[in-house]
Amino acid sequence: MGEREGRKLETSAPLCSLSCSQSTMAWSLVFLGVIVLLSAFSGPGVGGGPMPKLADRKLCADQECSHPISMAVALQDYMAPDCRFLTIHRGQVVYVFSKLKGRGRLFWGGSVQGDYYGDLAARLGYFPSSIVREDQTLKPGKVDVKTDKWDFYCQ
Repeated sequence: MGEREGRKLETSAPLCSLSCSQSTMAWSLVFLGVIVLLSAFSGPGVGGGPMPKLADRKLCADQECSHPISMAVALQDYMAPDCRFLTIHRGQVVYVFSKLKGRGRLFWGGSVQGDYYGDLAARLGYFPSSIVREDQTLKPGKVDVKTDKWDFYCQ
């Protein structure tokens, strides 16, 4: 009787390790499939890459658009629809670095002072000009600059 039980255990062990490894592999494939689906349907701008251009030209304070044109205050909240845009909260100070021309003329480029939930690094992005009030001009935005794909690139 002891010998039979020993054989039972010997034969069960390889079957369990085989079925356990198949089960683990099946769950790994399911997990991989979920990751692939999430990355495919997570929306624009989640991964890095160029996004559609909002405009072909913009007005800046200098040729590199590195100097702010003005300081503005947000009159209302704005939730960014994708990675090209800034989420802005009412009352935040916004530094305006560019004003898009042509088909994108309703949008300005800039950064918000600090962050709503703490002091994170400033991020550049676009927002509707209608949600801010320019309070102080720092340098006139009269330099006409051509936009490129990096102006609308998502990181």
